[in-house]
Amino acid sequence: MLAIETEADFAAWMGSIQARIEAALARNLPGAQHAPARLHQAMRYAALEGGKRVRPLLTFAAGELVGADPARLDIAACAVEMIHSYSLVHDDMPCIDDDVLRRGKRTVHVEYDEATALLVGDALQTLAFQLLAEHPAAGNAAAQLEMLRTLAVAAGSRGMAGGQAIDLEATGKTLSQAELEFMHVRKTGALISAAVKLGALCAGPCPAALEQYANRVGLAFQVVDDVLDTQASSATLGKTAGKDSKQGKPTYVSAMGAARARQFAEELRLGAHAALDTLDHPGARTQRLRQVADFVVLRKF
Repeated sequence: MLAIETEADFAAWMGSIQARIEAALARNLPGAQHAPARLHQAMRYAALEGGKRVRPLLTFAAGELVGADPARLDIAACAVEMIHSYSLVHDDMPCIDDDVLRRGKRTVHVEYDEATALLVGDALQTLAFQLLAEHPAAGNAAAQLEMLRTLAVAAGSRGMAGGQAIDLEATGKTLSQAELEFMHVRKTGALISAAVKLGALCAGPCPAALEQYANRVGLAFQVVDDVLDTQASSATLGKTAGKDSKQGKPTYVSAMGAARARQFAEELRLGAHAALDTLDHPGARTQRLRQVADFVVLRKF
């Protein structure tokens, strides 16, 4: 009974955060009626009404741990989600993955056009940094600069963009587990880690144990994504299933098989929990972070 109650409690919390970040994004994105209207409409199409919002969930869970102001967390979570949304728009374009389905609807370049999709990504990326610069999400100038630096590194050539470049170069090749980890710590893990760090930075320095947690959850997310790409349907995933194998991309499934990949994700989940145990006062405040780690690894979509 307790497990069922805990699961229901997490589902309610997750739904409330997803609704909260949807509303915050709607407030902070340019209105569709403002010029250039088509670009603003496309930005809202890309960022609203879709996705699991895992990164905002992590931002709020980390913020709950340190007692951060929810209004500050809104800004940090919006910034991370805008970077994530921009990356999806660009990833789906014909010059990269050439996909037609994302978050259960047509990709931006299909719904609008390629040039608009390119500009949508550019505009969402710059708006993320504008939000962090304009709003005192961190409470003081030094912490605000650290938030800007954290997000920039996570999104740049040493983070997400660099990981994407490695992924493109690796198409058709066989990578070892270590090489896959090097790529995905950047491509997927960097922004997930930044989501956790930004949540903590809304109230103070990010504890080292929280960074360890974030790194393990970030990698676990990609491992599970690779498994689901081979086992779930496009309808379930909200994006084209089986795309990686068709494009000859190296994945954890191709490197170690689905069963071992699932086991590896479970090891990362337990490692994330163990990192939280090393905090000075783990207590009940780590519950949400533990639940999000469980959701990331045990999810079916």
